[in-house]
Amino acid sequence: MNIAKYINNKKIGGLILIIVIIIAFGFGGFGGGFMSNNQNNIAKINKTNVTTKDFINYINQTGVSQQAIKDNLNNNIIEELLSGLISKTLLDLEIKDFKIRFSENSLLKKIKLNDKFTDENGVFQRIKYEKFLLENNISAPIFEQRLKERELQKKLFNYIGAGSVAPKFLINKLFENENKKLELDFVNLEKFYKKDNEFNNGDLIKFIDENVDQLKVEYIDFKYAVMDPKNLIGSDEFNQVFFDKIDEIESNILNGIDFNEIVSKFSLNSNTVSDYKYSDNSNEIEKKIYEVRNNKFDIFENNENFIIYTIDNLVEKKPNVNDKQTKDEILELVVQKNKFDYNRKLLEQIRDKKFNDQKFSELGKNQILPHILNSIRDNKKFEIKSVEMLYSLPVNTFTLINDNDNKIYLVKIKNYEDIDLKKDSDEFKSYISKENTNNRNAILKSYDIFLNDKYKIDINQKAINTVKNLFK
Repeated sequence: MNIAKYINNKKIGGLILIIVIIIAFGFGGFGGGFMSNNQNNIAKINKTNVTTKDFINYINQTGVSQQAIKDNLNNNIIEELLSGLISKTLLDLEIKDFKIRFSENSLLKKIKLNDKFTDENGVFQRIKYEKFLLENNISAPIFEQRLKERELQKKLFNYIGAGSVAPKFLINKLFENENKKLELDFVNLEKFYKKDNEFNNGDLIKFIDENVDQLKVEYIDFKYAVMDPKNLIGSDEFNQVFFDKIDEIESNILNGIDFNEIVSKFSLNSNTVSDYKYSDNSNEIEKKIYEVRNNKFDIFENNENFIIYTIDNLVEKKPNVNDKQTKDEILELVVQKNKFDYNRKLLEQIRDKKFNDQKFSELGKNQILPHILNSIRDNKKFEIKSVEMLYSLPVNTFTLINDNDNKIYLVKIKNYEDIDLKKDSDEFKSYISKENTNNRNAILKSYDIFLNDKYKIDINQKAINTVKNLFK
């Protein structure tokens, strides 16, 4: 289970808020006075104590199993769960501070209007509600409490973001920026990279020598035997006798009986393979043995057969360019490095303002092509993230971008063409909501900073260790 993802999903969608506070402080690193022998309190937020009992109850409510917690104790699962509880507690404190309410009548109305619990006429069906609770293994009081908490949190963020109505000029600007046409010139850099046949063995050997530690390949010597009903029990059937023999062989392995003795005992024919490295052309058994090579002696199932194997030797070797597969793999790395170095040098020139129209013309010669982007969403030619970046750049700027096939292009921004605003169009109206959301997010980010100053969070490390011991 991805615990961090699970906890994050418990928060309101789009909440960039409270967890930032926890990360900013770091567990065990804030407040010395609270680090006492008080095992009843696991955290303190200003004057509010978070007890160990609160934390255990919170863990139970998350639905994370004891086994999952036990398996992830060394992966900071307890700290992650505690961050979730502290986040929830901070929200509760803010809701209380702003005197935000959500009445029982409002809660009842929220449930009765939920599409999951109504019939085709919109009438609440008690049986649907009870079925939902049973299917989700949750009681009505717990579900209603969680629903109330979510609604209170929504009210809090609506309250914080209140008044975030964008002025018309910002809406107009956003619409214009994202919908105006962008004229540009581009050059496909694929034409300037060195081709495969332009590299010789000396280039490959030099690359290997410069990166030998990263490129070392593991070679293995091993033996293996295929076991099926025919060669193990003299039958064509996968019956209980056959599987009893497989269990016996597994027991022999666990008891330290070596490969040769087992093969001899059960009259199996073995295969010996020397100086082997992974190859797509190998048979499936040999590829599988290479994949599990760190387990020196074992048995595994392959299709309907069982394979017993032993690794006799494992060594790391420098890549051998006389091996065709190895040579092809190294050549591909050299080609990619050459592209990377070419692009990097070009970007450095652009960054240092040493690349201009003259160099662009000299480089492109007859390869320069014009193109028009119709909006920030126009990704017919270039990848969408590249398009978004282009729209953030001023006229006469040079940059590198890529398309959906990861081909790289050198681009010059030539001109932006303004468009006529059609303020009654549905598309334009959507920008009202979009700009309001942008303003709202900006307010919430400021709210993060405000909360950092408003609350002091202390953690009792001894109490955390006590909770961890409960799951060991």
